[in-house]
Amino acid sequence: MIFIGQHNELFFLSTLKRSTQITYDKDINSPLTFLWTKDEKSIIYYEGNEIKFKKNTIICLTDFYNIDIRHCSELRSIKFNREFYCILDHDREVSCKGILFYGAKELPTFQIPTNELEKFEVLWKMFEIEMQSKDDMQLEMLQSMLKRFIILCTRIYKKQNSFSELNTKETDIVREYNYLVEIYFKTKHTVHDYADMLNKSPKTLSNLFAKLSDRSPLQIIQDRKMLEARRMLRYTDKTIKEIAYDLGFEDVQTFSRFFKKQESISPINFRNNL
Repeated sequence: MIFIGQHNELFFLSTLKRSTQITYDKDINSPLTFLWTKDEKSIIYYEGNEIKFKKNTIICLTDFYNIDIRHCSELRSIKFNREFYCILDHDREVSCKGILFYGAKELPTFQIPTNELEKFEVLWKMFEIEMQSKDDMQLEMLQSMLKRFIILCTRIYKKQNSFSELNTKETDIVREYNYLVEIYFKTKHTVHDYADMLNKSPKTLSNLFAKLSDRSPLQIIQDRKMLEARRMLRYTDKTIKEIAYDLGFEDVQTFSRFFKKQESISPINFRNNL
């Protein structure tokens, strides 16, 4: 089911089956997608890796992705563009920037708790009903329900990933750091760069992330660069030199050493093995 508004607002609600491929759509402005597994064991191929998900897992996808559904009898999908609902403009309302979307984590996922499942099922049913409406209030109704869906997802993700241990101010710093890395990882490569942008010291950021995860602020930068490097090697025809330049490395040798340290294989061998 597809909703198309008067100002290019796009909203897609669908149930995907096995062997479906989800790829980046360059014709949609900043598409964001939620996938909701309904099988006891769903298998998805993402960024070169086969990943198994339990039933009622939510997977959050941003602009650039390439996913193959290997095993799944039912996978629900919600996809929308920036014109339909911009999470950056509405961050004060949904607080998902840098957590569910536009963060340095490769694939944000969470399990829907049993006591919250009914809320998600009711929302999905409301989406299905509203998609069949054709009045002037349809856009506003769909946006309102999507906002509710995002807020539910954000709350659960925060709780399951220890964000609840931080106060709101600390959480906002972590979210903003993740978002800034997503935007500037090709040109800013040190924790000090991002600390300056946040008006914090590198030590403050390190202590904050130590409370949240097993990854340091520097590892988040490196992980994002590696994710982009693997994507470019896998999905583009750019040379190793061009990729190194795009990612802000001074030369091919520096990039190759960085890649091999992280991946235990050289960039050229990684591409040849695909």
